[in-house]
Amino acid sequence: MNLGSGSYKGNVRAKDPRDTRNSWHELTFVAKYRYDVFGKQKTIDACVAGFRETERFGFRFRQMGFALNHVQFSVDVPKRYSLQNAEILLKRLSAQRIFAEVPGFRKRYPRGSFWSGYEHHQSIGKDSQESARYILSQPEHHGIYAPLVQKAVFDFTVVPLTEFV
Repeated sequence: MNLGSGSYKGNVRAKDPRDTRNSWHELTFVAKYRYDVFGKQKTIDACVAGFRETERFGFRFRQMGFALNHVQFSVDVPKRYSLQNAEILLKRLSAQRIFAEVPGFRKRYPRGSFWSGYEHHQSIGKDSQESARYILSQPEHHGIYAPLVQKAVFDFTVVPLTEFV
């Protein structure tokens, strides 16, 4: 075999364009100063919309559960992002969306920094069902019965019927 001529490349299979690898993680983001900011549906919806903006970069979500001062969710981080870069992107886009849709947040966070530096992350492997149950039980686990919150738990694994039409 002549390595100088490039003939060794003839036996290499073409790369499959569909990436079947995944990197599912359970993340927890806490609001700065642990303020109870997720007591209104408008704030929760803005945060979810900010997270969902990352789907254009290849991020996928399963479950998302909100407590009064934090959010816990499962996300598939694309292979081209490190976990640290993924956290920065998720926090940045969600904070921008919250500040844009809930104007009163500038009074509470005048410097524009919404998320605290704390984050918890763990890889989801064989215990994905246990992780999903825990995320979906966030309102009950933290005793949240806010009258202004209609939906504090989101499950993106359920496909709406409108997508089949």
